[in-house]
Amino acid sequence: MAVEERVFVAGAGPVGMVAAARLVRAGIPVTVFEAGAGLSEESRASTFHPPTLDMLDDLGAAAPLIAQGLKASEFQYRTKPDGLIAQFDFGEIADVTRHPFRVQAEQSKLTRILYDAIRKESGFAIEFDAKIAGVEQDASGVTVKLERTGGKKERRRGRWLIGADGARSAVRQALGIDFEGFTWPERFLVVSTPYDFHSRIPDLVHVNYVADPERWHFLLEIPGMWRVMFPIAADVSDETARTSEFAQAMMAGVLAGVTDYEVVHTTLYHVHQRVAGTYRKGRAFVAGDAAHINNPLGGMGMNGGIHDAVNLTERLAAVWRGEMGEEELDRYDKERRGVTVEYVQTQTIQNKRNIENPDGGFKDNIRAIAADRNRRHDYLMRTSMIASLKRAKELG
Repeated sequence: MAVEERVFVAGAGPVGMVAAARLVRAGIPVTVFEAGAGLSEESRASTFHPPTLDMLDDLGAAAPLIAQGLKASEFQYRTKPDGLIAQFDFGEIADVTRHPFRVQAEQSKLTRILYDAIRKESGFAIEFDAKIAGVEQDASGVTVKLERTGGKKERRRGRWLIGADGARSAVRQALGIDFEGFTWPERFLVVSTPYDFHSRIPDLVHVNYVADPERWHFLLEIPGMWRVMFPIAADVSDETARTSEFAQAMMAGVLAGVTDYEVVHTTLYHVHQRVAGTYRKGRAFVAGDAAHINNPLGGMGMNGGIHDAVNLTERLAAVWRGEMGEEELDRYDKERRGVTVEYVQTQTIQNKRNIENPDGGFKDNIRAIAADRNRRHDYLMRTSMIASLKRAKELG
């Protein structure tokens, strides 16, 4: 089978589309294989951190994303009995980023921005209804087995393959890469409502974590909507947790006296902390949720995936052009997997423990951090993921 002089990308989510856009802009032909019938409309992740916005800005995607989202310069920690206990402002790290704020916008907005930006580029192709069913490789290329609607099967051969096809990655499974880690006993329920929380909670900002040992929640605002997340105990069935009555019961604990919320959508999902055993296997790679998944407290999953895509494509472009040897690609695994294990997984696990046990030292500690300029700056560097990017370079 002839080898297509292209990089194949599995998955047209934010990670796959960032990878594709960067390669196309570097003059490298790309074909994206997406199992769905079109670009996903699911909102899913909705927080873009400052360094991620810097990366997207290099692709011309930050400005249109900002225009469609909410700029969140500040975020808060609260408890139910105390109210506001600490507030942080990304403006304090304006010395290290061009975007000292988060943007709250659904990830589906980014994929469309990137698609519109590169869809007419001669080096870009995208094929929908193209499910990866197998991967084979040798020293000169990678062959993907595709399944399409109606059982039609096809084989295609390219130079390199990036698996950005989600937590159940067919690429990762076909490569025989372990997905090491664990699943939390709780599930998370996200309730989307247009209720105006600003009118009832003084000084509320766009991103708010409400710590509580019995039932914590967070309030995260996107344009026209609030996303409210709760932990759901293991002894509550999925069927019960998905009912409108259960969603209303959970929401009733957010504000005293407020019931019968308008609920636009609910999502119930299991929460994992897992990292692939390797991010590279020969001429194939995994990135984003295909490489790592974690609980969403802190918004590090999608952002970390975009950081994967930027790191990998920079190296892959240099190898493609003959500027570096293929051994350079091993640094992708060393840096991105290394920092995920050492930093992102540790941080997100601690975020969950903090919000579910505020009286275990977290409340006093976060107040102390907020009161100290140097500690605030360090904390913002960690929560923005700038510190993890610096650490990744050290690991490489």
